[in-house]
Amino acid sequence: MAEAAKELADARTLTDEEVVERVCKGERALYELLMRRHNQRIYRAARAIVRDPAEAEDVMQDAYVRAYENLSSFAGRATFATWLTKIAVHEALARVRRRGRFVDAEDFMPTLASDAPDPEQRASERELGAALEDAIDTLPDQFRAVFVLRDVEGLSTAETAECLGINEETAKTRLHRARTILRARLLSRAQELLPGTFSFGESRCDRLVANVLAQIAGG
Repeated sequence: MAEAAKELADARTLTDEEVVERVCKGERALYELLMRRHNQRIYRAARAIVRDPAEAEDVMQDAYVRAYENLSSFAGRATFATWLTKIAVHEALARVRRRGRFVDAEDFMPTLASDAPDPEQRASERELGAALEDAIDTLPDQFRAVFVLRDVEGLSTAETAECLGINEETAKTRLHRARTILRARLLSRAQELLPGTFSFGESRCDRLVANVLAQIAGG
């Protein structure tokens, strides 16, 4: 156990790509480092699509196992973080499509204003951070995924488009519409809280990492 901890500590300065190379050469324990580095982003990306924290964790676990099984196919054409996020996005989208939940936002754009809950009432009833998460959750599915990856997680437009399998112009349009909707509610008051939304805490991180490592070892 101590030896594994030292191995992880010594590898913390390595880039993702260097860690991937070493994992592929047999240093399987180092995969934990990749998970811990990217848990927050992968959780946010998955939750933006499935909208349920528990299911988002299931998506993460499946994505990490799938990424591990296909690690040798990582070619470095995109960053490892983008490659991993794309796997998680595809898994999340597959789940909601099986339930028929992921619909094209343009189909119901005219109803958005009338259906939206009042943001001031929401902000007065709960902590601003929780209200912001609720507001993000009310975005149409397509807009929410772009917004979370681009504005909350801080990916570039190109990375966001790559992860979601859309072109950059579509990503820009959906981001603009998401910001417009949110600005009418909470965004002007909560900009500084964005980095803390949909946080993936330490205990959840530990549990997920342990589950994935156990599944990998069992395979």
